[in-house]
Amino acid sequence: FNIGDRHYDIDNDLYRKMLDKRMVYSCGYWKEADTLDEAQEAKLDLACRKLDLKPGMIIYDIGCGWGSLCKYAAEKYGVQAVGITVSRNQLELGRKFCEGLPVEIRLQDYRDIMEKEHADRVFSIGMFEHVGSKNYPTFMKVVHRLLKKDGLFLLQTIGGNETSLTFDPWMEKYIYPNSLLPSIKQIGASIEWLFAMEDWQNFCHYYDRTLMSWFHNFDTSWNELKPRFNSTFYRMWKYYLLISAGTFRSRYTQLWQIVLSKEGTR
Repeated sequence: FNIGDRHYDIDNDLYRKMLDKRMVYSCGYWKEADTLDEAQEAKLDLACRKLDLKPGMIIYDIGCGWGSLCKYAAEKYGVQAVGITVSRNQLELGRKFCEGLPVEIRLQDYRDIMEKEHADRVFSIGMFEHVGSKNYPTFMKVVHRLLKKDGLFLLQTIGGNETSLTFDPWMEKYIYPNSLLPSIKQIGASIEWLFAMEDWQNFCHYYDRTLMSWFHNFDTSWNELKPRFNSTFYRMWKYYLLISAGTFRSRYTQLWQIVLSKEGTR
């Protein structure tokens, strides 16, 4: 649970102040949005519409964060949701957010999802970056096994322009241990003989704006956060958010939202 301990369990209050009201820690969809709250709700709705959610469906969100998609889909689309995270802080707060809804949030590795479990739809948003290239085929096989025959899978991930087996050393050391940005080639190889490609959308230019919004929120909240952190953390976190925005602004990194089916869809 290294990535949970090292990154997502830093401090829930840090993320509360930095993120939108739903605490969505992935790229927003700014096409018709003016605020971070609007962009994140638009992203959640875009994902739900792409998978054609219907009341009563069972959905899984692998890498569910604080439960934002599970909560949104249960409230707006009437589904039953299972969220999976490796972060204890996300588990605790996510369960509070989803109280009273047909949502189960688990502290679980995706590889431990049981064979008897089945879903109409599977989402994974901003988690594939932590899987690692040697595990891409395993991840896809788990999703394939979990999905019903006519199921759909939405994968949202940051991507690299070229195939690599290493991550930025500074980010690896200080921000995201054991992480890797997949290439188109690596994703393509991992879905062969498992999935049909239905849709592949790139909206990386919206991640620049999302990250700048997060930095603004973090920077303006620093006086409230300062008692729990130090000036070194401030410089590190500022550098992390701003260099990340720069990689999207320069198109060095991409943001892909991919829809896959088991047997093709009409």
